[in-house]
Amino acid sequence: MKKLVLLSLLALPTGLLAEGAPPRQTSGDTVVQPNWKQRLTIKVGPGEDADIRGSTDRTLQAGVDYVVRFGGGTVQILPGTYRLRNAVFLASHVRLVGAGEKTVIIKDPSATTTLAADSDWFDQEITLANDKEFRIGDGVCLRTKDPKTGVQQVIKRTLVARTGNRFKLDKALRENVWRLNNGTVSTLFPLLSGEFIEDVVIEDLVLDGNREHNDELDGNYAGCIFLQDCKDITIRRIHAKNNHGDGISWQICHDVTVEKCISEGHSGLGLHPGSGSQRPVMRDNVLRDNNIGLFFCWGVKNGVAERNQIEGNKVGVSIGHHDTDNIVRRNTITNSREAGVLFRPERGADFAGHRNRIEANTLTNNGPETGAAIDIQGGTEGIRIIGNTIEDKRGTAKRVAVRQGAETKDIEVKGNTIRGFATELEKKSPANPPSTP
Repeated sequence: MKKLVLLSLLALPTGLLAEGAPPRQTSGDTVVQPNWKQRLTIKVGPGEDADIRGSTDRTLQAGVDYVVRFGGGTVQILPGTYRLRNAVFLASHVRLVGAGEKTVIIKDPSATTTLAADSDWFDQEITLANDKEFRIGDGVCLRTKDPKTGVQQVIKRTLVARTGNRFKLDKALRENVWRLNNGTVSTLFPLLSGEFIEDVVIEDLVLDGNREHNDELDGNYAGCIFLQDCKDITIRRIHAKNNHGDGISWQICHDVTVEKCISEGHSGLGLHPGSGSQRPVMRDNVLRDNNIGLFFCWGVKNGVAERNQIEGNKVGVSIGHHDTDNIVRRNTITNSREAGVLFRPERGADFAGHRNRIEANTLTNNGPETGAAIDIQGGTEGIRIIGNTIEDKRGTAKRVAVRQGAETKDIEVKGNTIRGFATELEKKSPANPPSTP
C-alpha cells in the first residue's frame, strides 16, 4: 500500500503539497495520509494476554471483524494452535500476523455425507443423510453434477441453523442439489479466505491442511490460503503445508506478492496464480513436494517468479493457457519427476502461453529417463531460454535438456550451460509433414 501511495504522490502536480508540510487525514482521502506510528491492533489467542481469548476459527474471525468495524487494522494471532471448522474470512485493509512457527492454524478432519432430500436452486437449506459430525458454524462444500452437462458444481456455504438433520445455509444455493446427481456435503474449506477485498497483508503463520484426514478440494475453490477477485495482497513468511489441494491459490487477483513462504506437501499446487491474475510477484519461496510447484493458470500475465527454490515436485513450473509475458528467473528447480519447466500444449497456438522468459535459472535432475528438463509443447511461441544452467547428474539416459514440440515457433535458446544430457536441444518433427511438390 505504501508503494501505491508513493507512486500517487509522485504523480501529483508540483506545489500540491507544500515542502515539509505533514499530510493531514482528510475524509475520503486514501492517497495522501499521515504515517501513523500506532494503529489499531487486536490480540487474539488462548492466553491471558489476548484481547479475545480462544483457539478456534470463531476467535480469529472475531478479531478480523473487530478491526473491520473501524476501517481496518492488525489482528495479532498469539502463539498457540488454532483448530478450524470454518474458514477465516478476511476483509479489506486488514493485516493478519502471527508469531511464525509458534502460531499454527490447522484444519479439523473433514466429514462427508450424502443428501437425505433434494434442494432446489432457490432453497437455503439442505437435509443430510448422516448429520452426526456436522455442527452449526461449519464451513461446508456441496458438490453435485449439472443434470444436462454432467459438469461438477461446487458450492461453498456455512451452516447457520438446524432442526435435526435439516440445516439452514448462510446463503441460498443458486444451483440444484439433487440426490439423483450424486450430491454430497463435506466439511471442506480454505483456512484463510478472501473475496472481493484489497490491501491485505498475511504474515508469519503456519497453515496446516491436515491432508491425511481431509478429502480433496482443488485450488479453484480452496487452499491453505484462497483468494478470489482481490487486489493488492501481500503474503509473507507463511508456512503452508499438507493440504489435500493447493497451498496458496488466488483467482482473478491482481498485484499479489508472495515472498519468503514455504509451500510443501500438497496434493495440488504449491503456488497457484489463478485465472486472469495480473502482475503476480513470487520471490524467495520454497515450493517442495507438491504435484506442481508453481502453476500459471489461465491468462496470467506480466508475472515475475524469481529466486524460488522449487524441488521434488511432479512438475516444477507449469505455464499454459494464455499465460503471456511472464518472467521466470534465478530460480533453482531440482528433482522434478516429469519436467522442470513445462509449457502445456493447450488447444493449439491460439491458447498457448507465448512470450515468456526462462532466464538465469539452475535446473538439476529434472524429468524421467526419456524426459526433458524444459519441455515446450503444443503451438507455444516466442519463448526465450537464456543464460540458464541445465544439468543432470544421474547419467545421460535418453534425457533432453530442452525439447520443442513440432508446432512450436520462435524459440530462442541462447547462452545456457548444459551438462549431462544425451541431447541438448531436440525439435520434434510434425506428425504429418507437408508432402514435397
